[in-house]
Amino acid sequence: MKLWNRLARLLWYSVIGKLWATIMLLVAVVLLILGVFLLQYIDIWFDEKNSHDIKVLFVITATIGFLLSTFFAFFLSTKIQQPLLQLKNAADSVSQGDYSTRVNIRSSDEIGQLANTFNHMTEQLDKLIHDLNDGRNHLASILRSMGDSVITFDADGQVTLTNPSGHLLLNQWSGLESAWDDPTAGSSLTMSVPVPLRELFYSVKERGRDLTENIHVHSSVWSVVMAPLQSGGVVRGAVAVIRDVTEEHKLDKMRRDFVANISHEIRTPLSMLQGYSEALLDDIVASPEDRKELVQVIYDESLRMGRLVNDFLDIARMEAGHVDMHFQEIDLRNILTRVHRKFGVYAKERGVDLHVHMPHEALLLRQADEDRLEQVLTNLMDNALRHTPAGKSIAITGEHLQVNGTSYIQLQVKDEGQGIPQEDAPYIFERFYKADKARKRGASGGTGLGLAIVKNLIDLHHGRIVVDSVAGSGTTFTLLLPVEAHE
Repeated sequence: MKLWNRLARLLWYSVIGKLWATIMLLVAVVLLILGVFLLQYIDIWFDEKNSHDIKVLFVITATIGFLLSTFFAFFLSTKIQQPLLQLKNAADSVSQGDYSTRVNIRSSDEIGQLANTFNHMTEQLDKLIHDLNDGRNHLASILRSMGDSVITFDADGQVTLTNPSGHLLLNQWSGLESAWDDPTAGSSLTMSVPVPLRELFYSVKERGRDLTENIHVHSSVWSVVMAPLQSGGVVRGAVAVIRDVTEEHKLDKMRRDFVANISHEIRTPLSMLQGYSEALLDDIVASPEDRKELVQVIYDESLRMGRLVNDFLDIARMEAGHVDMHFQEIDLRNILTRVHRKFGVYAKERGVDLHVHMPHEALLLRQADEDRLEQVLTNLMDNALRHTPAGKSIAITGEHLQVNGTSYIQLQVKDEGQGIPQEDAPYIFERFYKADKARKRGASGGTGLGLAIVKNLIDLHHGRIVVDSVAGSGTTFTLLLPVEAHE
């Protein structure tokens, strides 16, 4: 029964089965019509014996004709079925991704033409898929190699494509839901757009044009360029290119601060030079003593501007990597002795005790620039003397030190001056930074570049400098310089 149902289903649901059934039906109808119209005249035209033989002959002939028709129908069906099955199997292979499938049918009839069209179609499809794969691989390579983060969203805000950098960024921003004031909070729509990008995403969808914005996430600054993805005039998503511009933002802020600070530093001495020189030209000052005092102020301010310009040029060359360093083996005791001698008279005039403590054995550095290290100690001593009142002392110390098995020379400049407030200590090595917010000049006024120069010179020697200070209790600058040459 099952076999019969299967055979019946095969015959009915296949083109060949329907063709065979149609031919058999036509043959049966023809034979039935002939039998109905011819058999009734046999008894009339022939006698009983001959009519019976003729009827038997007619039945035999009809049966043979039916069998021959059936054989012909099967033969015709086989000729049609075989190429159709080949086409069906080839189409199945193409649907499974095998675009190299071809059909070998050499006939020139309609089926042969269909096979040629099918082969041409698969050839073009294979070429198209190959080109698409090449384009996709090329695009994927570009996305992987990009340093910027690329994220693509659909119209519902779901992420559809991202490069490795964008994937890492999405993971970093995935925990920002509670930290931001989310305008969609409480909505039933689950968005994959990170919270920092949502407002920009909504704006791009609404306006349908490219938008650029800098967003701040914690302590980082990100430049976001988002463009809509349109199809038929309808926005179906957006693509965002995100770049970390934190360093550029800091550099731009440093540039603005630098311009403001150097303008502030130069404005006052220029004003004083202009004002006092005008007073001398207009003969406002009559006495020689007052005139001499004005000339002395002009001279002091010109020296200050000279120091400011020289310090600025030094630090600009250092940060640009254009400073000339002459490394050689040196003994730091010679530098300590010269610095002590240089500032000894000045310290005595101010009533400040200056002491130097160093060992009897040499304080050797294998690779160091003697002039630059003397400049470091000179700047530190100048700061110490300007901030240490009379009756106090300053001590310079040099000694050997071992840190994690590495040999260093430790230098310390310790004063008993006014000290540095705790909130200012982390910033004193920045350019133009002054703990004295009033920026007083005169005996205690510096350019604000000395410690920045010191930090750069110590970095060039691959050393470290730290400051330890308590407001009102003095300041200690500690330098660690490696004995061996840095590799």
